[in-house]
This record gives sequence, structure tokens and C-alpha cells, in this order.
Amino acid sequence: MTSDESTESRYTRTVGSLARKAPVMLETEGWADYALIDSGDGEKLERYGPYTIVRPEAQALWTPRRPAAEWERADAKFVGIGDDEADGRWRYAKPLGETWPMAWDGVPFFGRFTNFRHVGVFPEQATHWEWIRDKVTRAGRPAKVLNLFGYTGVASLVAAKAGAEVTHIDASKKAIGWARENQALGGLEALKIRWICEDAVKFVEREGRRGKRYDGIILDPPKFGRGPKGEVWDIFTNLRPMMDACRGLISDDPLFLILTAYSIRASFYSIDEVAAEALAGMGGLLESGELILREEGGGRALSTSLFSRWSA
Repeated sequence: MTSDESTESRYTRTVGSLARKAPVMLETEGWADYALIDSGDGEKLERYGPYTIVRPEAQALWTPRRPAAEWERADAKFVGIGDDEADGRWRYAKPLGETWPMAWDGVPFFGRFTNFRHVGVFPEQATHWEWIRDKVTRAGRPAKVLNLFGYTGVASLVAAKAGAEVTHIDASKKAIGWARENQALGGLEALKIRWICEDAVKFVEREGRRGKRYDGIILDPPKFGRGPKGEVWDIFTNLRPMMDACRGLISDDPLFLILTAYSIRASFYSIDEVAAEALAGMGGLLESGELILREEGGGRALSTSLFSRWSA
């Protein structure tokens, strides 16, 4: 279940033709295949499909509420040994399969225990998936959507299932392969999705030169990454020119642009200003704030990432 009920901002203002709303807090309370069960002491206890999982979570500064025995019964735990997300390993209570199926709103996908603590899906994004689905559905036309840094493709599948023609870009061949597995899992091969393994910056620059345009753009960049040919991505260096380039790809009859940022030492106001600068003169509404996971049963809120999203 996702909710925009808490999106009422402390202020809304108009700068030029662009209306801006912040702070906006978008909450995800979980669904049949996901729940944030508990959190605290720098960790979170979650349910992904049939498994309960414990992972590090620096934002969980408080005390866990569930009994220690419940945490100890978790099927898997990622034990970190440093600040780098790749530093650590999974410990299992019993032998588990490498992958398992899950779904959101009729879109199936695989969970997988990766060596960098993630499992292939960021559940707080569900509020964006719902928003994308509704924007595409209400458009009543085959909108063209570009998903940059698309990872395992859940957002691409949601948009395509709603009727969009999607171009999905990721620099990792493994991620592209995983996304294709997710498409096949749901028997969704007929959906119009182009899966492309390429550096996102180079792709956007080339599309601009070709005069290509998109009705919706999804940007979910890492803090740091490398392209398939060793290209370097640094969000603090590359985000502003990337946003400027994406502005050039927005169609004459656009729907949306979404930017999400994880694991960076910055306020959401920082990406709000970057987005506002790139979208100046476009009109519409820009909302910025944080994505939040709510513990099941209406418990505490765990902030996971920063976002800005614009709708025409």
C-alpha cells in the first residue's frame, strides 16, 4: 500500500511558470510481498516474499521494538565489515535459493541475494511506480518513457504494462539480464521495452543530437558508478549536466520527470534546486522531499532517499 496523504507541503510557491512544493514526504507502507517489520540499532528487519531479511541501515538510530528472538529467526542477514556496500556477506539460517519471485500490482520480479546487500528491488519506489502507472494510464496514448540507471527494470515493466513504450538504460549487463528475467517471469515479453546496456550519459547525449524526445524520464542514479567502458559517474559532478541534457529530451507534450538520489550527504533541497534550474520555464509542478518506508502496523518512518519529481 502506498500513500500520498502526507504530501501536503509546508509551503508551495511559484517561481516563474514553475510551481514548487517542498518538503513532500512520500510513504510506502508495504504490500503483500514486502514489509518493513522493525528497525533500530543501525539495522532493519524486512520481509521480501517468503523471506525475512536483516540488513544494515545507518538511518535507524533508535531502539528496535520487536523481540531480539524475532530478529534472530531471520532467514538471511547481511553482515557488513566496512562503509562500502560491497564489504560484507550474507549469512543464512538455512540453505536458500539464490532467487525467489515477488510481485507488485501484477508485475512479477525476482528477488536475489546480491554481494552488495541489495536484493534487486527498492520498495520505497512503490509510490513512484504508482504515480508513473497513473500518469501513463491517464495519458491515453502510447507515451514514450526513458528509464536511466534502470537496474532490474521494475519501473520499466510498470510503465510498459500501463501502455508506455519504454527505453531502459543500465551500464550493467547483469542488471539488464535480471530485468529481462523479470519480464519473462511475468510473461510480459510482448511489452514494448528496449533493454540497452550503455553508459547513461553517453546515451542521453546521443539522443539529444538525434533529436529524440520522451514524454516521461526516470532518473535513479547511484552516488558513484562506472559505465561498461569504464566511464565514471559521480552524482556531485555529473547530475547537473545530466539534468540539463534530460531537459533537452522532454517532448512537447510531456508527462513527468523523476529524480531519486540515494546515499548522498545532501538535503533534498539540493536536488530540488538542480531540478528547478533544469526545468525553468517548463511550467507544471515540481515536488521534492524524501521517500519513506513505514513500519508495518503504522509504526515508525524510515527515510531512505531524496527525490524530486515534476509533472506537466
